Amino acid sequence: MEGLWAPGVLLLSCLLLPSPAGTQPNPDPRLRTDPGEAPSPHHDARAPREQTAGGAQEGLPPQPRCVRCCEPPAQRFYPPYQPLPQINMTILKGEKGDRGERGMQGKFGKTGVAGSRGHAGPKGQKGSVGAPGESCKSHYAAFSVGRKKPLHSNDYYQTLIFDTEFVNLYNHFNMFTGKFYCYVPGIYYFSLNVHTWNQKETYLHIMRNGSEVVILYAQVSDRSIMQSQSVMLELREQDEVWVRLYKGERENAVFSDEYDTYITFSGHLIKYSGDP
Repeated sequence: MEGLWAPGVLLLSCLLLPSPAGTQPNPDPRLRTDPGEAPSPHHDARAPREQTAGGAQEGLPPQPRCVRCCEPPAQRFYPPYQPLPQINMTILKGEKGDRGERGMQGKFGKTGVAGSRGHAGPKGQKGSVGAPGESCKSHYAAFSVGRKKPLHSNDYYQTLIFDTEFVNLYNHFNMFTGKFYCYVPGIYYFSLNVHTWNQKETYLHIMRNGSEVVILYAQVSDRSIMQSQSVMLELREQDEVWVRLYKGERENAVFSDEYDTYITFSGHLIKYSGDP
């Protein structure tokens, strides 16, 4: 310990000794005055005061003295600018999340102005053949037929068969069966005209399907007369209308000959059921 203490005392003594005469500490290099450089305004302002205060003896040259002043603005130290690093957000993009629930429908906006008509497009390919449609149905129906032969009653009902055709539109009246078949549903008008026989009754019905609708009747008389009956019926499709002679419980007959037509049966459509 003694060997180390002695050099330390010696070093401290050297630091505390005054510097030699005529020597001054080396001032800060920034405070040195260059002889060739023009004095600053601060130096010019302080020079007279330093000469008055420092010159104890007039006639002696002034002693140079280092003056510490502030740094000129141009030589001030500013920290260097360091740009901040830029982060690429696309690198930090996470995974796509789940789709959220659908929101409520908003209000409809105002209708815009109709645009101009576009150009006609190319012609498309030919389509397939459609299903066949219903058969054409005419909304007309009319007939008028006659009989030139007389008819007498027997043990059975007899259908009046006609042998003369005046009008048979679309052949809705069948001349072989003596019946009118309804193909156009609606309201029809029918009329029956016969000639009675002397001393015999005349007893016939206008029939719809299998039911009597109206009767044409004439009592026994010494004179033959013309009798008629008419009716309006509302028919459905496939209904049948015809004339029936009553059976032989009563002797009855209708008269006619080959030269004149005494018996006629007519009918026509008044209103189609599909019309308003």
